[in-house]
Amino acid sequence: MTDNPGGNQISAEARAAWAIAKKDMSIYYLKPNIIVSGLLFPLFMFLAFAAGKNVPLGILIPGLIAVTLLFSSSTIEPVSIPIERRTKTFERLLSAPVSLHAIVFGESLSGFMYSIGIALVPLFVGIFAFGTGIPYPLYLIVGMLLTALCFSTMGTLFAAYPTESPGDIMSMLNLVRLPLIFVSGTFIALATMPPLGMMISYLSPLTYGNDLIQAAYGHPAYFNPYLDVGMLLLFFIIFQLIAHQLYKKFNE
Repeated sequence: MTDNPGGNQISAEARAAWAIAKKDMSIYYLKPNIIVSGLLFPLFMFLAFAAGKNVPLGILIPGLIAVTLLFSSSTIEPVSIPIERRTKTFERLLSAPVSLHAIVFGESLSGFMYSIGIALVPLFVGIFAFGTGIPYPLYLIVGMLLTALCFSTMGTLFAAYPTESPGDIMSMLNLVRLPLIFVSGTFIALATMPPLGMMISYLSPLTYGNDLIQAAYGHPAYFNPYLDVGMLLLFFIIFQLIAHQLYKKFNE
């Protein structure tokens, strides 16, 4: 029988990433600041926007799902990693015999799984409370998975900043997350934006995630769904590579 060192290495890295994700799931999912940032904040924002719109609430469900994915997926790592720096457990993780890519992906995986679970809340509310149909469920599944993966990696990227205070990272992260909501078509249609707003929207992963989720509900899509998928994958790869370099730089 021929050994397969490459396959064994990939398997070991995958197991390490899953172990990191499980650790975060067991420790951080029920922390109050994570619940507020991941679930309550996007819900209150949705209600604020809904109060000013003379449209059925069910129409806004796709935007709520997109915003919920943005906040919930990027919340775990900015809390967990600074706390682990403070307790010196993150240094032990960095010294473990696993690659930085496995560590970054493992940390991101916990945020990814958390956000999918949280996003099911508005999804089911839309189905059972407002009767919102989903003509293209495959678009919804792919859009939710890729959006969650993209922003969970973005959260891990921001958490690379060498601080022991979650508040430091959250403040920087919100400077990015909040503007993304207004330039990504979640509550304001892309077609109605001024040219400068449109140019900025192209640089936002949420633009493509929201567009794909809107298409799943049968709403007019601004981009081709294949473009949405490709851009989300591209952003995920870019975030993963940048995060790898930042963790390498700050922990040399």
